[in-house]
Amino acid sequence: GLAVEVQEGGVDADRCPRGVLTGVEGSQGADSSGAEVPWVLTGLGVPGVLTGRCVPYNATLRTCEIQGWCPPEVDTIDVPVMLEAENFTLLIKNSIRFPLFGFEKTNLPPPGSGVELGRCRFHPQLQPLCPILRLGDVARLAGQDFPALAATGGVLGIKIGWVCDLDRAWERCLPRYSFTRLDSLARTPAPGYNFRHARYYRWPDGSERRTLIKAFGIRFDVLVYGSAGKFGIVPTLINTVAAFTSIGVGTVLCDIILLNFLKGAEHYKARKFEEVSEAGQSTDSGTFSLGL
Repeated sequence: GLAVEVQEGGVDADRCPRGVLTGVEGSQGADSSGAEVPWVLTGLGVPGVLTGRCVPYNATLRTCEIQGWCPPEVDTIDVPVMLEAENFTLLIKNSIRFPLFGFEKTNLPPPGSGVELGRCRFHPQLQPLCPILRLGDVARLAGQDFPALAATGGVLGIKIGWVCDLDRAWERCLPRYSFTRLDSLARTPAPGYNFRHARYYRWPDGSERRTLIKAFGIRFDVLVYGSAGKFGIVPTLINTVAAFTSIGVGTVLCDIILLNFLKGAEHYKARKFEEVSEAGQSTDSGTFSLGL
């Protein structure tokens, strides 16, 4: 959702004496007439072009004049404009499909599950299957304070995980919800999720005007992931044979069967092994083993 703050202003032909709002009192300076006056240090972020003139700031101080949009943007908000959104609700409809197993399911509670879709609200322990989420609860479960989030906006991630054992009943494949904040919490020039845009126009007297709109929002990104498994006799046999072959167990098993359980085992044994007399003379050619 988005909430907006609107400010209107124009380019003043007489320039803007109140343009410097972020200054602190500085040392003595001189205006264009050469008079020594107290001045306000402008620093960075001056919303306009400095003209080089010193003009009255208040009863005791003078300030550096700028040429720009007047009045300048006021980037402070006493009351966050999105506080009422804390009790708004969000309905998420999601489905998962595993085509290999011909399985498909939605996150909506089926009839007879005991969950009334029109009245339930998500709770991780009491109502973990309800797809209606209160925005304040989403922010809290993501570890955020909603009033602070409403002041600057933000991006929250709603993760829906489907990890299913399809050997179990269809009803046992259930979604799991988790929450996190996605945008950076580090100090940045423009923290949160907000942006500015303006509409420009010209008055009949030729002066330029604009309506500056600063929009704040809380964006929700729904991230869905899943995995499923099911027992199958053919993949099991293939994997078992491949495992035995990779470690040489297949050869050992074949030798055991041929030497002990098949007809002609004695002939196979005679061809595989060779008996060596005490004089060391071989009675056959081929492979042989020494008995010690």
